[in-house]
Amino acid sequence: MLPALLNYLRGARQTRGPVLPDLMDVNRGLPTLTSSPCIHNEGCTTCADGCVSDAISLSTEDTAMVTLDLGKCLACGHCTHACPTGTIAASRITRTAVRQRSNLVLTAGVTSPPAATNMREMFRNSLVVRYVSTGDNATDMEVNACMNPLFDASRFGIQFTASPRFADALLIGGPVPLAMHEPLRATFEAMAHPRLVIAAGMQAVSGGLFTGGYTKADGVGKVLQPDIWIPGNPPHPWMIIHGLLLAMGHPLAFANQLDP
Repeated sequence: MLPALLNYLRGARQTRGPVLPDLMDVNRGLPTLTSSPCIHNEGCTTCADGCVSDAISLSTEDTAMVTLDLGKCLACGHCTHACPTGTIAASRITRTAVRQRSNLVLTAGVTSPPAATNMREMFRNSLVVRYVSTGDNATDMEVNACMNPLFDASRFGIQFTASPRFADALLIGGPVPLAMHEPLRATFEAMAHPRLVIAAGMQAVSGGLFTGGYTKADGVGKVLQPDIWIPGNPPHPWMIIHGLLLAMGHPLAFANQLDP
């Protein structure tokens, strides 16, 4: 017992020190819009042509306009490589969760609205989460990683539970097909008030590539109204933790994020 304890104390720290840091270069992250002017009015459509999830739309009024919907974004990186003007660029920020679905839609280079005010004082010190997967294994693994020694979401008072009756928040991953509509509603109804709904990942936000299909997998919003929206495909653990901290009204969540 004593040798094991001494070895532990001599070892390097496992838990990541900086909270919600930018992603490393090996992580692609999500795209963002910059102030560089678009040349769509000169015939350039390379970004939209290569976007398989229809996350990018182009319009021309007085000037060429680009709209980027992070809720539909696959994070494939094609648009950032294809854009000749740098209007769409790579972003490695992890403070990407928002409280309004509309705030995931970026237009004309508006990427950093004012910081949000606190949301839920009642959850400031702790949040018990029930996670439900509706068919997105990648997001499942990232949610699991939130509780490992590297990210250690429990240090913020975040805990996961198997029972919705003990949960404060319902965290949902996957596109939510028709077969999961009623189970999700039943899970939500089993939760005590106050309760929150959090959509985790591009598929949960919008349905992703599954939207509009016969399974009616159009995301969480068609079944329940999320209080927090977390983009990404899949979202990085820091992005998920940011969404949970935002749901808690934790001070760490309110700085340099997308949500006004």
